[in-house]
Amino acid sequence: MALKIMLKSATAAIGLLSGAQAALAADEITVGYFLEWPMPFQYAKAMGTYEEALGIPINWVSFDTGTAMSAAMAAGDVQISVSQGIPPFVVATSAGQDLKVVDVAVSYSENDNCVVASALEIDKTNAKEIEGKKVGVPIGTAAHFGFLEQMNHFGVDMSTLEIVDMAPPDGAAAFAQGNLDMVCGWGGALRRMKEHGNVLLTGAEKEELGILVFDATTVPAEFAAAEPELLAKFLKVTADANAMWNAGEMKDEMLPVIAKDSGMALEDTEATIATFVFPSVDDQLGEKWLGGGAQSFMLGVANVFKDAGSIPTILDTYETAVDIEPLTAASGM
Repeated sequence: MALKIMLKSATAAIGLLSGAQAALAADEITVGYFLEWPMPFQYAKAMGTYEEALGIPINWVSFDTGTAMSAAMAAGDVQISVSQGIPPFVVATSAGQDLKVVDVAVSYSENDNCVVASALEIDKTNAKEIEGKKVGVPIGTAAHFGFLEQMNHFGVDMSTLEIVDMAPPDGAAAFAQGNLDMVCGWGGALRRMKEHGNVLLTGAEKEELGILVFDATTVPAEFAAAEPELLAKFLKVTADANAMWNAGEMKDEMLPVIAKDSGMALEDTEATIATFVFPSVDDQLGEKWLGGGAQSFMLGVANVFKDAGSIPTILDTYETAVDIEPLTAASGM
């Protein structure tokens, strides 16, 4: 399957690059981010706040995938990746790349879920009736992990399900045509899925079960060790931008700037960012996130990937893949 090939290719590429030393240059840094993924940090990016706080030039480089971010960090071309997905991060670290999660960039549990066909009239009160049904799931992704955890929570006998490996856009199309009883995905595809069904659990309800869907700011371990103050300052600017957005008073000013920087129409930006949550620094450092929840979630994702045959080996623990010192330092600035 395409995802399996992609993950194995990414693992191989990281293995080849793992001997490369990160290019540490305190006089400038390169930061990776995604277009069409609107976040408050982009307001600070557009306003030059990062450069002002760090006192050095920043090269902002957009990426299409988190796996490409991992490869760029392995090659020493990127020092900080904003909003890297946890699945590609897990793939990279499982392959031996020494990366660190240094903050929770965005939580989007409401933007990644499974949907049951409306005609079945199945919800969380009778979820076991999913047994015997046909489900479209993108195997080896966070959506797959969430699906497995939800089915386990509801006590659904997985052996009774017909599971089809489908990318979210394909799953949404098949679901609309009535060819699937349940389908899992994210983003625009998830919005289309919801036109024909309902979720079993909300994002908040999933989080209560430890089913987290989030991206992280990630860095090579070597960079975190060599430039701790620089990294803390970067995270402080990000935290301030998130706090500004969360407060609400500046949204009308921030949104057009974020939309332009994201390369998106204003209404699309507003619809997308409405499904995002930007945890405060205190929340990030708590047990739910970097105090233990994120590490457990990464191990769960790794096990899903390994069981799916997408990666050959995983780490015994992902505790060492998280470094809270820069964010802790940022909180005191």
